[in-house]
Amino acid sequence: MLPLVLYDVISDLPGNNFSPNPAKSRFVLRYKDIPFVTIWVEYSDISIAMKAIGAKSKKRRDGSDVCTVPVLSDPNTGALIMDSLEIASYLEKTYPEKPIFPNNSESLIYAFDSAHMNLIRPVMKSLFLTCTEILSPASAKFFIGVRSMDVPLPWDVERDADWELLEKGYNTAYEWYQKTNGKWIMGDTFSYADIIVGCWLLAYKRVLKEDEWVRISSWNGGKWAQVLADVEKECKLA
Repeated sequence: MLPLVLYDVISDLPGNNFSPNPAKSRFVLRYKDIPFVTIWVEYSDISIAMKAIGAKSKKRRDGSDVCTVPVLSDPNTGALIMDSLEIASYLEKTYPEKPIFPNNSESLIYAFDSAHMNLIRPVMKSLFLTCTEILSPASAKFFIGVRSMDVPLPWDVERDADWELLEKGYNTAYEWYQKTNGKWIMGDTFSYADIIVGCWLLAYKRVLKEDEWVRISSWNGGKWAQVLADVEKECKLA
């Protein structure tokens, strides 16, 4: 079996990775024991690099085209897949061992992804602000131009209110976990839902200021630091 190729964004951090969406694909690949290599791309060069391999672009709010990562290339099938959810779905269908959508849960986990995103949206200003500090100057400038269409500038205001909303969001997520009989969203059954939660937590730990991660990891009795540790262990990334 030839190794699959995952395209991810390079940064100044040790190990490069920082973005939650490519992390989701990496976690799935490791969980399923699928061999892969990573090609690192400058944020400012994503569109050029992805178009060069034939990846499709998306429409930005201003109508212009933009390419994103993760992108996964599978030389064993010739498939080229964009978007972390689509990659998860592809890997599940093509390599069904160790399922990440157990019990026909794919559509429910897609809904979970949207609901979870709504809970954590208040952290985006803080996350985007610190992302600009770990990218090259050219990539940081491009990142601000792209991301400010989704989260308008300035990113360094109203942070106290945003953090209060984020904590409320994680209180809600904590209630979700409390309704299960195990450590995962689906009780004793690991799934892509746990990878979603874990990869966002990993992004906080990697990108946010140390005191900000300490703040998040202390909520709900240390629940979120434990969730991240559990997911990393399950996916052999601890």
